[in-house]
Amino acid sequence: MSHAPRRTRRTGLTVLALVPLAALAACGGGGGTGDTSAEEGSGKGTISVWAHQGQASETAALQNAVKSFNSSQGDIKAELKLIPENDYTKTVTATDPAELPDVLEFDGPTMANFVYNGKLAPLDDHVAARTLGNATDAVKAQGEIDGKHYGLGMFDSGLGLYANKKLLDAAGVTYPKGVSDAWTAEEFGKALQALKAEDSDGKVLDISEQYGLATEWGTYGFSPIVWSAGGALLADGKAEGALDSLKVVSAMRTFQSWKTYVDPNTDGNAFAKGRVALSWVGHWMYPAYSEALGDDLVVLPLPDFGNGPKTGQGSWAWGIGADSENGKAAGAFLDHLLNDANVGAMTKANGAVPATRTALAESELYRKGGPLQLFADQLARPCGDSDINDSCVAVTRPVTAGYPTITARFHTALNAIYGGADPEEALRKAARAVDRDFTDNAGYEIP
Repeated sequence: MSHAPRRTRRTGLTVLALVPLAALAACGGGGGTGDTSAEEGSGKGTISVWAHQGQASETAALQNAVKSFNSSQGDIKAELKLIPENDYTKTVTATDPAELPDVLEFDGPTMANFVYNGKLAPLDDHVAARTLGNATDAVKAQGEIDGKHYGLGMFDSGLGLYANKKLLDAAGVTYPKGVSDAWTAEEFGKALQALKAEDSDGKVLDISEQYGLATEWGTYGFSPIVWSAGGALLADGKAEGALDSLKVVSAMRTFQSWKTYVDPNTDGNAFAKGRVALSWVGHWMYPAYSEALGDDLVVLPLPDFGNGPKTGQGSWAWGIGADSENGKAAGAFLDHLLNDANVGAMTKANGAVPATRTALAESELYRKGGPLQLFADQLARPCGDSDINDSCVAVTRPVTAGYPTITARFHTALNAIYGGADPEEALRKAARAVDRDFTDNAGYEIP
C-alpha cells in the first residue's frame, strides 16, 4: 500500500505489501529473459543480501539470522544490506539485473514482474529439497511460475473478521465457528442490522478504511469478495468476463450497501475501544485486539458470497538474483534462513503466519487449538491464483508481471464503488483497462 498505517499500529503489517506496486507498471515493458538461471558457483565466498527494513523487531530477527548463518560455517559470508521499506521495491525496480545481489527479498505480488524483467532466477536447483518441501502450499503457489519456484517466504498472511463476543451476544447474533459455517453475505448483512439496533451511532463494522481503499489494502482486503462471488481479477489472461461478471457486480453492490454500518476508524481504534463489533482485517491486528478484548475476542472467516469464503494470502519472500555467480552459496543461505529457529523468531517478532510446515505446527498462535488456528486452516486450503473453486479458501493474487496494472485498476474501482459509483460501470471500466494493458504488452508472457 502506498500509504502505510502509523508504525505504532503496524504489528506484522509488512506482510501486506505496503509498497507502491503501481511504480512497477511503468517499468514492466522490458520482457527480460524469464529463463535466466543463476550460476552454481563454488558455494564459497561472500554473498550479498538485500532486504527491506521493516519494523525494528523484524530487522533484529533478520540480522540475528544472518549472524547465526555466518557463525555456523566458515565457507560463506553473507553481507546484509537493509533498504528502507518505502524505497525497497523502487530500488530493486530501478537496479540493473547485473547490479542486484545474490539473495534478495521482494514483496510477493512483485515477483512475476521481476522475473519478467530478468531479475530473479529459479531457486529449485539451489535450495535443499527439504527446504522446498517444508514450504506451505500457499506460499509455494505465490512463488511459482510455470513449474519453477522463484520465491520462498518466512511468513504468510491472512484475512478474517475479528468479533467482539460480548456485543454479538447482546444483539442476539449467532456467529460461525470456523470456515465450514461462514456467514453468507445475506446473513452477514442481517448480523449488521441486528448489531446496529443495539448501537448508539449505528456504526458497527470496521474495514480498516484508514489504510485507504485506493491502495494495495483495497486489493488485498476486498478481492476476496470477487473470488467468493465466483469471479476473478484475471482469468485466462483476461479481466473482462471475470472481474466484471454479473455475480461480482452483485457482490460489490452488496458490499457498497454495508457502508452505512462502517466506522471510518480514523484513529485505528474502532474495534479495540469497543465502538464496533466487527473488524474486517488481517492477522496482524491480533496482538492489539487480544490485549484490548481478552476472552471476548473471536476470529471468524469472511462472508461467503456463493463460491465459499475466501481470504487473500501472500507476503514478503526471498529469491536469488538472476545474475548471481554463486547460486549454491545463495541456496545454502536460504536453507538456513528458512529453518525453524529463524522462521520462529521472525514470526514471533511480527505476529505473522509461519510459512513453513514445521514452524506452523509449533506456533502457539496458529497451531491446532491456538487462538488464530482459523488463519492456518484457511491457508491449508490454497486455491493458487487460477483454480478458484468453492472448496479452496486462500487465493494468491494474480502471478503475472501485469499485476501492478490489475491492482491499480481494481482498487481504484473498489474505492469508487465504496464512494457511490455504479458497480457495473466501475468494474467494466477496470476490466477493459486491464485488458488493454495486457494486449499492449503481449499478455506479459515470460519468455
